[in-house]
Amino acid sequence: MGRSREFDSRHTKTMRALVVDPNLTFRSHSPDPAPTAGETIVRVSLAGICGTDLELMRGYMGYRGIPGHEFVGRVAETNDPKLRGQRVVGEINAACGRCGYCRSGLARHCAERTVLGILGRDGAFAEYLRLPDENLLPVPDSIPDETAVFTEPLAAAYEIFEQLHIARDHPVVVLGDGRLGALIALALKREGYLPVVAGHHHEKLGRLASLGLFASLEQDLKERFDYVVDCTGHGDGLRRATELVKPRGTIVLKSTAAAGAALNLAPLVINEITVLGSRCGRFAPALAAFEKGTLDPRPLIDGTFPLEEGAAAMEAAEKTSNFKILLKPS
Repeated sequence: MGRSREFDSRHTKTMRALVVDPNLTFRSHSPDPAPTAGETIVRVSLAGICGTDLELMRGYMGYRGIPGHEFVGRVAETNDPKLRGQRVVGEINAACGRCGYCRSGLARHCAERTVLGILGRDGAFAEYLRLPDENLLPVPDSIPDETAVFTEPLAAAYEIFEQLHIARDHPVVVLGDGRLGALIALALKREGYLPVVAGHHHEKLGRLASLGLFASLEQDLKERFDYVVDCTGHGDGLRRATELVKPRGTIVLKSTAAAGAALNLAPLVINEITVLGSRCGRFAPALAAFEKGTLDPRPLIDGTFPLEEGAAAMEAAEKTSNFKILLKPS
């Protein structure tokens, strides 16, 4: 089936977007994403701001373009009949589909991939975005937009379970009381674990405790843990995780801090520590958790801003007292 006349006429127009070039600016006349074979155009309903977005705006990776990779939206144009008219979320890595990584099921590590709002592909801080058909997953009607917009970070949390078997009787600590740390702790709790989430902010830890989590100031931690998940977003997170992990324990690295840090590797060797890098995850487990209604991230939302107030939204996202700030492009 050909492209719709309504959509083709829309492409004579422009859209509103937040653009990094090199500073963040709001543009009301950015070009619409051009239709491409095998890809779908999505009208963005909500987009979430994460730590990576903030790093990109500070110059990380020399990024230029439209940032944003956490979103929920509705299909505006597609040649895939299964997607037409659907409300969707989208996995962010767009792979080549031909290389050895892609053929072996590791498309997220494809050397030729583009990454929504991060690498070579404009993102979700705009009225429209474009992703491969195969990246998009319909959102069940029972999941509201304010929940679905958390699918990408929750998928990153569930990637831990794909990579690692965590014994339920072994203690786990999540370092970092920010956006991702909170979601990972909630995912662990949903799966039957009793994690401690540790950070430096009394107010945020109090909010997490009200959600049924064990929350602690990081400096008050005295015991060691079998599993330490680093969500600090800081270069010295691995150093602190090394101090807290038991011999033969496991450190899961979720931070992609732009700034590096010096680290003495000797304790990792002496104590035979496993260090596991963990990044993006499949969206299906996250959507399943939301659909069952046993994990509700909406208490983490601290504000929703229109695109034209993008600068204020980023300022709010930078505040340590806030968890998740959303943008409403459409």
